[in-house]
Amino acid sequence: MRLRALAFGLTSLRNKLALLFLAVTALALAVVIFVFLPQLHSKLLDQKLHDLELSAQQQSAQLRDVLGQNVPEPQVKRRVRSTAATIEGRLTLLGVQQSTPEPIPYLIYDSNDSANPPIDGNLISKAGVAGEGLSPPSALTGDTGEVAVPLFYAGRPRWVAFYSRHFTDAATDVTLVRDRLLVASAVALIVALLGGWLVARVLTRRVRRVELAARDLAAGRPVEPLPIESKDELGRLAHAFNEMQEKLRQVDRARREFIANASHELRTPIFSLAGFVELLQDEQLDPHTREEFVQVMAEQVDRLQKLAVDLLDLSRLDAGALEIDSERVDIGELAHTVAQEFRPAVAGHGTQLTLKARPAAALCDRQRAAQIMRILLDNALRHTPEGTPVTVSTDRDNGAVEFSVTDSGPGIDDAFRTQLFERFHTGDAARGSGLGLAIAKELAERMDGRISVNSRPGKTVFRLALPAPADDS
Repeated sequence: MRLRALAFGLTSLRNKLALLFLAVTALALAVVIFVFLPQLHSKLLDQKLHDLELSAQQQSAQLRDVLGQNVPEPQVKRRVRSTAATIEGRLTLLGVQQSTPEPIPYLIYDSNDSANPPIDGNLISKAGVAGEGLSPPSALTGDTGEVAVPLFYAGRPRWVAFYSRHFTDAATDVTLVRDRLLVASAVALIVALLGGWLVARVLTRRVRRVELAARDLAAGRPVEPLPIESKDELGRLAHAFNEMQEKLRQVDRARREFIANASHELRTPIFSLAGFVELLQDEQLDPHTREEFVQVMAEQVDRLQKLAVDLLDLSRLDAGALEIDSERVDIGELAHTVAQEFRPAVAGHGTQLTLKARPAAALCDRQRAAQIMRILLDNALRHTPEGTPVTVSTDRDNGAVEFSVTDSGPGIDDAFRTQLFERFHTGDAARGSGLGLAIAKELAERMDGRISVNSRPGKTVFRLALPAPADDS
C-alpha cells in the first residue's frame, strides 16, 4: 500500500510540479554555492593581491631612502617593522649580491625577527633581475599573497623587499556569505516547495475539473459549462471544452431530431403501403379501384426510394465520406441535360418549361452539380400549382457561374423562408421529405458555392452560384 501511495504521489501532476519548483530552486542555489562562490573567493584574493602590490610599492619608498646611506642598523629594523605594520603583514628585507652570474639574496632583516623566514626564491630571483620602473613580481600561495619589490641603487637592484600577507579575511567573508546563503537556501527551498505545491494544486484542480467533466460527458451524464477563471492556457482549455460540449449537444440534438424525423417520414409511406396492401387483398375490388390503389402505392414507393437516397446522401455528408471531384464543367450544357430528364414530369405537370442555358464554365463536381439542379427543378414542380411556368437559366455574375430556377407560383411564406434549407422542414409533408434543399445547400458549400432564394407572390427564384475557373475572364 505504501509503494502504491508513493507511486501515485509521483505520478500526480500536482506533486510533479511542486517537485519541479523544488528542483529548479535547488539547482539555482547549487550553481551559486558551488560555482559562483569559488569564483568570488578567487576574485577577492586577486583583488587583495593587487592592493598588496600597490601598498608594497608605496611603502618601499621609505626603505629606498636609507639604501646607500650610512643608517644605523636599529633604525633600519624599526623602519622594516613599521612598514610591515602598515601593510598588516610581514616584510623581509634582503640584500642582492651581484658578484656572481646570478644574483644571490642574503637576509638583512625580517619583521618577525626570524633568521630563516619563508620566502619564495622564484619571486626573489625575478626581482633581482627586474628592470627599474616595472611592476614587481607577485604570487598567491594558498591564501597568502607575496610581492617582491626590488630597491635600486646606482641603476642596479641592491635590496629586495619581500612582502607577505595572509588573506584569511577573504576566506572568512566567503564563508560568511556561504553560511548565510545556505540558510537562505533552506528557506528558499521550503518556500519553493510550498509555493510550488500550492500553485500546482490550483492548476491541477482546474485540470481535474476538466477531466471529470470529460468523463461525465463520455458517460452521457449532463455537464454544466466550466467556469472560465482566467485567460491563460487552462482558461482557453475550459473555453474550448465548453464550445465542444455545446457543439456535441447540438449534434446530439440534431441526431435525435434526425432519427425522429426520419422515422416519421419512413413510417408514413410504410403504413400507407401496408393499408393499401390490405385493401388489395379484398377480392371484391373493381379493376378501376385496384388500379388507383396500385398508382398510389407506386407513388409511395417512389417517395420511399427518394427518401432512402436522401437519407443516404445526408449520412455520407455527415460522415465526411462524400467525395467532391472538382473539374471544369459547362453549366449550360449540364442544365440542358437535366432539363431533358424532366420532360415526362413537366408534361405530367402541364407546365411550360423555358430553357435559357448559355454556355458557362464552372469549377465543380459534375455529378453533384447535376444533383443540385434536379433538386431545385423537382422542388419547383412539386410545390407549384399545375401549369405554373418554370424557367431554367444559366449566366455569369462577378466571377461566378449561376444556375437559376424561376417559377411563377404563389411564392414562399416569410415564416418558412428562414427554415427553408433546414433538414426535414417542408411546408407540405405530402409533397416531400424536406431533405432536398438541405442536401443541395450542403453540396453547394462543399463545392465552394452557395444557394440563395428570392421569393414574392408570382415569382420565386432559386440560384446556385458556383466558382468559375481562374483562367476565365
